[in-house]
Amino acid sequence: MLCNYVLLLVLCANFVFSDVIPAPKLKLRDGTEIPSLALGTWLGNNTKGRIEPHSTEVENAVSAAIDLGYRHIDTAYAYKVEDQVGRAVIKKIAEGVKREDLFITTKLWNDRHAREAVVPALRESLDQLKLDYVDLYLIHWPVGQFGNQSYDYTDYVDTWRGMLEAKALGLARSVGVSNFNQQQIDRLAAAGLELPAVLQVEINLNLQQPSLLAYCRDHHIVVMGYTPFGSLFPSKAREDAPPPRVDDPTLVGMGEKYNKTVTQIIVRYLLDLGIIPIPKALKPAHIAQNFAVFDFSLSQEDRDWLKTYDKGYRTIPQLKWLDHPYYPFEKS
Repeated sequence: MLCNYVLLLVLCANFVFSDVIPAPKLKLRDGTEIPSLALGTWLGNNTKGRIEPHSTEVENAVSAAIDLGYRHIDTAYAYKVEDQVGRAVIKKIAEGVKREDLFITTKLWNDRHAREAVVPALRESLDQLKLDYVDLYLIHWPVGQFGNQSYDYTDYVDTWRGMLEAKALGLARSVGVSNFNQQQIDRLAAAGLELPAVLQVEINLNLQQPSLLAYCRDHHIVVMGYTPFGSLFPSKAREDAPPPRVDDPTLVGMGEKYNKTVTQIIVRYLLDLGIIPIPKALKPAHIAQNFAVFDFSLSQEDRDWLKTYDKGYRTIPQLKWLDHPYYPFEKS
């Protein structure tokens, strides 16, 4: 932890904050503005399963990110780190960062899908975050599941009504959904309800989802993309994962062409697709690197090449919910 702090000091010593290019903002359908790049706070999985938070790793990462120019932090109740995010945010506000300049996203977990459970769940998250409101609240999955692992068959349309109530109370400035498909969003519209401001889904080189992105553009729904590096790193790639990997010669050559890293090339490409990438990082050097993507543009030729990596491959298919009636992904 000390090494990370020392590294941050070194970075900051060579960092001219007046020269930082801030993330451009996108306007949501409800008029709210959202920064176009976010820090992810899900710790992910390793070969032994889910990585659990231990102490202050996320708090330190969020603090470093805000110092380095990030203004959008993405978290969720299920990540078990809302308290760490809250401590970092409150600390930075005390140091002079304005709350209104920060954009905090969190998510409703699957065991709170009952309409009347949504607002109390958000209040619990706000208590963890030590905030009066979040800027964006998302239904994490359309699939309901109780703590004992049995399915909750609550219609997500009713869950969405609870989300709109949370917005009306001022507890969330905007509301949206995560891991919903096009037909599920259509059902919200068919019920005569306000459409989500945001859809958060997996987007990376192997899963670019052009049809879904086009649908969202047509309906003025902003897309956030989680797991932006997909199977790029061999330590995180399943055996069936298609290329590329981080040492792919074409990607390495592209990085050399722009004097950028492979991960920066990918983040820039996702921005060019019109989505908000959510790269997760804990080390200040990586946090800074992921943000330094607003000072260059990819050529059309390079974007066309990156498009060829799209294989419709999901890193996170959540097959354990395959038989739930609201499972959102392809079943074959």
